[in-house]
Amino acid sequence: MASSSSLSPPKVPKELYFINREKVLNSLRQHLTETSRPLHGFVLLQGGEEQTRYCTDHLELFRQESYFAYLFGVIEPGFCGAIDIATGKSILFAPRLPPDYAVWLGKIKPLSYFQEKYMVNMVYYTDEIVGVLQGHYKEPGKPLLFLLHGLNTDSNNFSKPAQFEGMEKFETELNTLHPILSECRVFKSDHELALIQFANDISSEAHVEVMKKTRVGMKEYQMESMFLHHTYMYGGCRHCSYTCICATGENSAVLHYGHAAAPNDRTFEDGDMALLDMGAEYQFYASDITCSFPVNGKFTSDQSLIYNAVLKAHNAVINAMKPGVCWVDMHKLAEKIILESLKKGGVMVGNVDEMMAARLGAVFMPHGLGHFLGIDTHDPGGYPKGTERSKEPGLKSLRTVRELQERMVITVEPGCYFIDALLVPAMENESTSKFFNHEVIGRFKDFGGVRIESDVLVTANGSKNMTSVPREISDIEAIMAGAPWPSNKTAPSNSWK
Repeated sequence: MASSSSLSPPKVPKELYFINREKVLNSLRQHLTETSRPLHGFVLLQGGEEQTRYCTDHLELFRQESYFAYLFGVIEPGFCGAIDIATGKSILFAPRLPPDYAVWLGKIKPLSYFQEKYMVNMVYYTDEIVGVLQGHYKEPGKPLLFLLHGLNTDSNNFSKPAQFEGMEKFETELNTLHPILSECRVFKSDHELALIQFANDISSEAHVEVMKKTRVGMKEYQMESMFLHHTYMYGGCRHCSYTCICATGENSAVLHYGHAAAPNDRTFEDGDMALLDMGAEYQFYASDITCSFPVNGKFTSDQSLIYNAVLKAHNAVINAMKPGVCWVDMHKLAEKIILESLKKGGVMVGNVDEMMAARLGAVFMPHGLGHFLGIDTHDPGGYPKGTERSKEPGLKSLRTVRELQERMVITVEPGCYFIDALLVPAMENESTSKFFNHEVIGRFKDFGGVRIESDVLVTANGSKNMTSVPREISDIEAIMAGAPWPSNKTAPSNSWK
């Protein structure tokens, strides 16, 4: 069964990063004006460095630090970049490479090459940072550097401010840049949306290829391999947005399966559900898509019950999304629909509102409904200053609690899982045991779980699903039996507009 693709990787317009820099510069200038501070100094970011594998000389494949990539688009390691707040001019600082570089790693590019490639005003070497910035600073006293330092609310790690020899000759400011730059990343430009759309298109196509070729008795890693091959072969996606989750059977209840200790290595069996969470990265921009389906191509009644519960929640959230809608309300909507479906299917009994009050939605969906998507899979900006994370089960896992706004891209990924570590305590608890049909729920002990995930753009009046994969049971079964996709009734989505 040969693979093919109707897609071709788009060129990245040079002005993408110029537009990003202008957005950040304008936001920073506005903030400085509102806080009665002078409009001078430099934004200074340090790009990523190549890393070796522990003590060896094996270089891991380099991927640029995301904030630096957002502003400059530089794919090479060892760079720094600055923006002059007074003039708006952009400056790149390239590493001065040794002559041996030309022997082992290729031609040493002149500085003019980087100036044209990355559409910046000036390029110098990194060992010239001190003199260049001092020379361009027209105010009295030490030049002021706005450095990137702030908390990533998904990882609880702090971004690393730029460092270089001679920093003592500058004033540094660590509090202003991070929230402004993170907020700019929340709202996507047309050029960014085009790249996210391509990452979705090639990843959607790859998911369908995997669906078509899945056969009972295969290894989970074979599904991962097919996905990675398709997105690289036809999409030029050398990087994946995150480690692929290829979970089958009870593994599909492990939310972040696929890590080194659970390396997608199970042989799946007839009757298993597969949960495939995989997304390619194209030119720094991510996709994040999850498909769930039976490995034998035919849904059982129990599989249909759980799958349709999640699909109903997925579709209801996307239909309700528009500017002004609170993401916490969307999470609760998904929880309620899943609980209602479980009650209708005889898995749960009693009043659904009482189940919600007891936070039983989090027993079946312990993760948040979705997250911002962009240059990072979990893009920043979910908890700006003034917002607080809930302490309640399920809600505490939300990666944002914001109201939706136009040009946000956010994943919609409801799920329903049968996780003993959550189910057993809830079923034994005096106040919540009454809601479970203990006999029926026993049928799902080794079921695993279902997740359905799409990447969704918030538009002026609603939303647009950027992901194009089969979702209805009839479509999934047809494709796994050899039918084409998109089907005649489904138009392909090759544009975010």
